[in-house]
Amino acid sequence: MIEKDPITKVLYIDLSRRRSWVEERRDLFEEYLGGTGVAIQLLKEECPKNIDPLDPKNPIIFAVGQLTGFFPLASKTVAMFKSPLTRNLGESHCGGRSATAIRMAGYGAIVIKGASETPIYLAIHGDKVYFREASALWGIGDSYTVGRILRELEGNPGVRTIMRIGPAGEKLVSYACVVTETYRHFGRLGLGAIFGSKKLKALVVSGKRSIKPKNPKLYRETYKEIFDKLVKSPLMKKYHELGTAMNINPLNLLKGLPTRNLTTAEFEAAEEISGEKFAEKHLGRRVGCSHCPVSCIHIAALREPYETEPYFYKTKMISYDYELIYALGSMLGVNSTENVLKLIDEVEILGLDAMSTGVALAWATEMLEKKIVSKEVVGVELRWGNFDGYKKAIRMIVNQPNEFFRALAHGVEYASSKYGGKEFALTFGGNEMPGYHTGPAAHVGYMVGSRHSHLDGAGYSLDEKAAQSGKKLTPEEIAENLLNEESWRQILSSLVVCFFGRGVYTPDMVIKTLNVLEYNLTKEDLIKLGRRILKAKYEFKVREGFNLEKIQIPHRILETPTPNGVLTEEFIQRTVKIFKEKMEA
Repeated sequence: MIEKDPITKVLYIDLSRRRSWVEERRDLFEEYLGGTGVAIQLLKEECPKNIDPLDPKNPIIFAVGQLTGFFPLASKTVAMFKSPLTRNLGESHCGGRSATAIRMAGYGAIVIKGASETPIYLAIHGDKVYFREASALWGIGDSYTVGRILRELEGNPGVRTIMRIGPAGEKLVSYACVVTETYRHFGRLGLGAIFGSKKLKALVVSGKRSIKPKNPKLYRETYKEIFDKLVKSPLMKKYHELGTAMNINPLNLLKGLPTRNLTTAEFEAAEEISGEKFAEKHLGRRVGCSHCPVSCIHIAALREPYETEPYFYKTKMISYDYELIYALGSMLGVNSTENVLKLIDEVEILGLDAMSTGVALAWATEMLEKKIVSKEVVGVELRWGNFDGYKKAIRMIVNQPNEFFRALAHGVEYASSKYGGKEFALTFGGNEMPGYHTGPAAHVGYMVGSRHSHLDGAGYSLDEKAAQSGKKLTPEEIAENLLNEESWRQILSSLVVCFFGRGVYTPDMVIKTLNVLEYNLTKEDLIKLGRRILKAKYEFKVREGFNLEKIQIPHRILETPTPNGVLTEEFIQRTVKIFKEKMEA
């Protein structure tokens, strides 16, 4: 490690007593690098066994990595906590300026414990921690507005991150998110509800430190090699031009695009909500996270008339990407870019996770369609493609005007346990389905992954390659590939490297970057460390009640054909069993 690198410092904040202190944790950062590796160790230290996720003792851990501030794409902040949605390990990654701000403030991790009696926000400016009164911010109905107010109050533009919750977090919706820099999020697994339970409205961090490598020449050479590979990569060019929204058309052609609560995997209006259509009609600008030359964040400019002044228009800037378009587009049968953007905007204003919201509304729509519940019970008419109904329903998830929406605010798994419809409740380990119905590897990945997310083992990529080649993957091949990929991703997420850059940040390249920072690790060392971090996360999950032998398979995924054929329960169970054996070996 670089001598006197402040990344080894952990900032502890106790909201109950409104005090903070710093501890030197060189042991953690030398062994686990940062990010995910450090966060899971801190979570194990600070999170009591079987704690209720909304209990003040449930900690929030933020951690960044050794490469942050040095190399491109090392721009994610890892958050860990016990999830109110799954009641198990919660892990969410966020880009923007958050990682750089924390690193330049002089910390490798921040641990937030306890709960305030009244609304507050935290302002961390270098080595100063301020507990600010936030009663006037609490109850503001728009997360954008909160961000604008804090920008004016706190200063330090350019080296600052602003994390805040919307009404969903205040109302403890189990899949409330934390909005960062307006267009980035700690999206999945309900960190916003943890903020809300602690009466923590926002967290502002800024820092102006600089850190110099011992060998500037080696640093410049390594930086240039990474930068050149990133800007010359064909895949990165696509991320820049269309963003992840480029996935809509290919997945639809492959018949792997979940549509209308996965009653089908092909959307007849896919072209109308494709990345190409969004770029053609709405693209206003592209932005990048700190230290990223790719700029994959695509911002739409949506022009709308004022409700009371039809001849006067306002332009809203709304971020979009594949998962949002899937969840609030094809999953709900919404077939226009304008209406998808309006639903995304509603979710942003309220501070909800778009993916869980879309899957929850898709399940509710099918409940009404099958007449398992009545319109009187639900309180709003939900039909495929019915934009007005969905916009109202998004508000109802937060306002919770009746028992049905109070249940839905806890997620699809909980709501289906109350009202039925479990056979088409698309949840994996309690987390709502991502946007890939590509085959067995994707779904097994959601079940066994540490986050129950498409970002765990990239099973969808295995499926797509198999579908294109015509090769049938065996349970052994899927389990081995998922475990190896998931293990390597622990290294990338400990260094907080964006997964989009995984083709550039190969083991050899990671070793080069760590050499610049005076680490002497081999490929074998990294592989062993990745497996050890993954096992630590798995052990935490088991400690909190997770059991791969009892994991539930959503029946709907067995009904709708994938590009790799119809899935069977026997095949999936066999693959999960093999994965468990390998994980516990």
